[in-house]
Amino acid sequence: MAFRIGKSVMLNFGSDLEPIFIFAGLAFLLLIGPLLRWYVLGMTHENYKLPKNYLVELVPFATVFSLSFFVTKNWFDSNSKEVIAVFASVLIFIYLHLAFYIYSSGRIIQRVKKSYKDILLTKSQRAIFNWLQLLIIGFIFIWLSYCLNIIEDAVPYVTGPIVYSLVIYFLSYKAFQLKVMDIDGSIFKQNDDAVLYHRISKLLEEEKLYLDPQLSLLSLGKHIGKGTQKTSEIINQYAKQNFNDFINYYRIQDAKALLLDDSSQNFTIASIAFDVGFSSLSSFNSAFKKFEKTTPSAYRKNI
Repeated sequence: MAFRIGKSVMLNFGSDLEPIFIFAGLAFLLLIGPLLRWYVLGMTHENYKLPKNYLVELVPFATVFSLSFFVTKNWFDSNSKEVIAVFASVLIFIYLHLAFYIYSSGRIIQRVKKSYKDILLTKSQRAIFNWLQLLIIGFIFIWLSYCLNIIEDAVPYVTGPIVYSLVIYFLSYKAFQLKVMDIDGSIFKQNDDAVLYHRISKLLEEEKLYLDPQLSLLSLGKHIGKGTQKTSEIINQYAKQNFNDFINYYRIQDAKALLLDDSSQNFTIASIAFDVGFSSLSSFNSAFKKFEKTTPSAYRKNI
């Protein structure tokens, strides 16, 4: 960061800056992209290790950085068509290269987040996702600020390093606030309990096990291969409900749909209660009032 900002300030205020500093400074932008992507992968995958061919991603940086030592001041100051073409090509390539990595890193975050959409995230996992999204937004601002440097007559060149600095300071503050320095990809270690809860939810939503009035902790546990105590712990941890309330919630949702359905208006309250899995009318009325703060009869009349 210091090298990039230093080069930008020197370019803006030092008319005799050697071309090597200009091209070397731009070359470091080619290093930022791969480092950003590796960082995102490391923060979203347990025990992430760089692939064997990771050095391939550093070839653009190494190439431009090495060639910068062969750029002479006389050649660069000639402002010939050749110089303009080379400089413009390098600049466009560098900016597109960084844009690609910003986009690629953003897609990685979205894919990982999507894979956890049906699983309750921990506080640390939410902090990581918030941090990485802010990081991508920050890099977009940095990229835009340097792109605006191309139209130097409208936007002063020093705008780039100023925006760069402000973004870095802001991200540093957010990193401290979210405490991401103490977190890494290990927080995405597969949580067996979260997977089991997801299986329980799918069983209830897709196979509608709750319609069985004989459904119990024991029978539900058999579906996921766990005992009653473990099944109860998972429901308490992720649904924040006991087993009866957890199952009855699904039953009440079905009951509400039937009470709203014109084709079910001739059905009695008792028949609806039995249809959705309750074994008695009294238990249905109690559960309905607990969730909806009213009785089934009153709910039907008010629709």
